[in-house]
Amino acid sequence: MIILFNKPFNVLTQFTDKSNVANERKTLSDYINIKQVYPAGRLDLDSEGLVILTDDGRLQSKISSPKFKVEKTYLVQVEGIPEEKNLDTLRRGIELKDGLTKPAKAKAVEEPKWLWDRKPPIRVRKSVADSWIELKISEGKNRQVRRMTANIGFPTLRLIRTSIGEWKLGDLKPGDLHVL
Repeated sequence: MIILFNKPFNVLTQFTDKSNVANERKTLSDYINIKQVYPAGRLDLDSEGLVILTDDGRLQSKISSPKFKVEKTYLVQVEGIPEEKNLDTLRRGIELKDGLTKPAKAKAVEEPKWLWDRKPPIRVRKSVADSWIELKISEGKNRQVRRMTANIGFPTLRLIRTSIGEWKLGDLKPGDLHVL
């Protein structure tokens, strides 16, 4: 079984949260009532978009293990407007504290017309413009996309994963799922 889930902002990519004593944070169990499925990879609490869940251990490993090089696509709203030379740096790979990233596919894109409102909205500074980048990577270091954009001087304001390999977010709204 494969489940495509659009993880909303501020939801943990796990079914339980033992450190959440006040029960203020939502988890996958607030949205998915299907037993014996597990996320294939993670999205940070403050990231949104496609998460794949499955009951197939091999598929879970194939999606989440960097050795299989499954490409993941992100729409990234950044503070500032990167130039082509900044995107070229992402395309070459970036030296982070935990090593050099693999080259990314990066391009400037317009704000998606289908984009839903985020609650709460991102912080906006009137004196600093923001823009969007489409970033494709085939690895998954901790908070990698955020660290990559910060490294080139453009902090991430919003991060939405739109595809993992052949699977696409499509028209799923936040909190919606589709069982394949």
